[in-house]
Amino acid sequence: MLGNQIGEMKGKRSARRVLSTNPPRVEVSFEDAGTLLGIAATGMGTYESEMQPDGTLFGQGQGITFSAEGDAVTWKGSAVGKLGAGGTVSYRGMLFFRSASAKFAALNSVGGAFEYEVDAEGNGLAKMWEWK
Repeated sequence: MLGNQIGEMKGKRSARRVLSTNPPRVEVSFEDAGTLLGIAATGMGTYESEMQPDGTLFGQGQGITFSAEGDAVTWKGSAVGKLGAGGTVSYRGMLFFRSASAKFAALNSVGGAFEYEVDAEGNGLAKMWEWK
């Protein structure tokens, strides 16, 4: 069951590269900022997306997020997505967190259901909810 919203991060794509053309697979890196558990945070991540035969996308990624004081939480995740008009992309998936920081320790015991929207200019918005 989905619980409370645990985060919202806004960011920008910083790099893209084609890893394969058969099947089509790309790697994307980004940097973002927002809140996680109500804590102001900045982060970065990289994911790979592979186009499926039906045109949908399957992606997997990983990243790290920091509080202003240097507390860190890492994440890994998977998602399904679809391409939209003008180069937009929309994903839905799950994140799994790990942190030794007391500030982010609550994330160690929940999955993070997320939606991630990327506009045609590479601006991203991620919203996350705890999955109890």
